[in-house]
Amino acid sequence: MTETTGSKSAVSERRSVSGWFVVLSASVLLMLGGLAGGYLYGRELASHPLANAVAVLQKLEPANKHLQAQVAAQTAKIASLEAKLKNVQTAMDTMSPAKNTYKIGPNQAVLAADGRLTIGLVGAPANQSVAININGKQHIAVSGDVIDAAPDPSTKCQVKVLSFDMFSATLAATCAAVKSH
Repeated sequence: MTETTGSKSAVSERRSVSGWFVVLSASVLLMLGGLAGGYLYGRELASHPLANAVAVLQKLEPANKHLQAQVAAQTAKIASLEAKLKNVQTAMDTMSPAKNTYKIGPNQAVLAADGRLTIGLVGAPANQSVAININGKQHIAVSGDVIDAAPDPSTKCQVKVLSFDMFSATLAATCAAVKSH
C-alpha cells in the first residue's frame, strides 16, 4: 500500500506543478494581452486630437493665406504712403523758409531773431531796392546786402536781404552775443 500511496503523491505533485505552470502561463498571456490592448487603445485615443488639430489647421490655412496677402498689400501701401509723405515734406521744406528766414509783405512787420528785432517792409519793394525798417531805423537795400543792427550793446544782429519781388521780401536775421575783449 505504501507503493501506491507514494506514486499517487508524485502524480499529484506533477499535476500541481503543471497546474501552476498553466495558471502562470495564462496570467502572463493575459497581462501581455492587456498591455497590447491598452497600448493600442491609447494610440487610438491619442490619434483623435491629432486628427482634429490637423483638420483645424487645414481649415485655417486659407484664412492665413488671405491675411498674409492683406499684410503684404498693407505693407506695400504703407511704403507708398511713406514715399509720398517724404515727397510732400521735401516740397514743404522748399516752400517754407529756413530757420531765421522771413518772408515779409508790403507794410508788414515781424518779430525776428527770438524777438530781438522788429523788421518791417516799408511800402512795396521797388525794381532795384527795398525799404526795410529794423527796430525803427529805415534802410534801403538790394539783394545780398547785409544790414548790421544792435538791439542792445551786448548783442550784434545782422539782417540779410535774400531776395525780393514786387509783392514781398525774403530776409534772414541772426543775432549773437558780442565778444568782449
